Amino acid sequence: LVAGLVFSGTALAADTLAEVKKKGVLVAGVKDSLPPFGSVDPNTKEFVGYDIDFVKYIGKKLGVKVEYKPVSSANRMPMLMESRIDLIAATMTKNPERAKQIDFSYTYFLTEQKFLTKKGTVKSLKNLEGQKIGTAKGSTSEQNVKKAVPSATVLSFDDYPQGVLAVQQGKAIAVTTDESILAGQLGKLDKNPATKGQYEIPDLSISEEPYGIGMRKGDANFVKFVN
Repeated sequence: LVAGLVFSGTALAADTLAEVKKKGVLVAGVKDSLPPFGSVDPNTKEFVGYDIDFVKYIGKKLGVKVEYKPVSSANRMPMLMESRIDLIAATMTKNPERAKQIDFSYTYFLTEQKFLTKKGTVKSLKNLEGQKIGTAKGSTSEQNVKKAVPSATVLSFDDYPQGVLAVQQGKAIAVTTDESILAGQLGKLDKNPATKGQYEIPDLSISEEPYGIGMRKGDANFVKFVN
C-alpha cells in the first residue's frame, strides 16, 4: 500500500515537459476518424485536422518529434493517466467531473451539442422522445442526451461514424455530439451522391461544449507551457 501511494504521488508530480524534451518525442492522443479535428489523410496516410494542428505547433515549440496514438472517447483519459500518452487533443470537453482526474489547457474551441438526422424528421426535442439516439461511449454527449431526453434509448458506439451509420440504416432517429463533429460527418454524407442533401443538423442545442487539451493532474509546468 505504501509503495502504491509513493508511486501514485510520483506519477502526479511528474514533469512531462522535462521528460518530453529529454526523450525528444511528444506522444499525443488524437482521433483518427473524426474530420475536421483528427483523421488520417487517405492519400498521404498522415494525421490531419484542427486538433492535429495544435499538437504539431506544441511539438514545434518544444523542438521534438510528434507521435500520434489514436484514442476513443472512452479510453483517452485512462491512456493519459497510465502515461501511455503525454496529452489528449481529441475534441475533449472540459467539465468539473473530468477536471477532478486530469488538468486542462485554456479552452481552444467552443461548440454546442446538437443532432444529425434525416431531413425533416426532428424539429424539437419532442420528436426524440421514446426514440433511439446514437452517440459515443464515454463522451459528455452520452451523459447530456440522457438528461435532455430521458425517455430516449441511447445507443453508445465506439465512435461517431458508427452512430451516423445507425441513422442511415434506420436503427436510430439521430446521432448526437458536438455540432463541429457533426458538421464533419454531414460533409462526408454530402460528398456521397447517394446521400447528398438527405441529412441535416437541426437548430436544436442541448449544451455548450468547451474543448481543452488534457494533461495529467498536477503537471503544472506542462500545463503552463501548453497554455
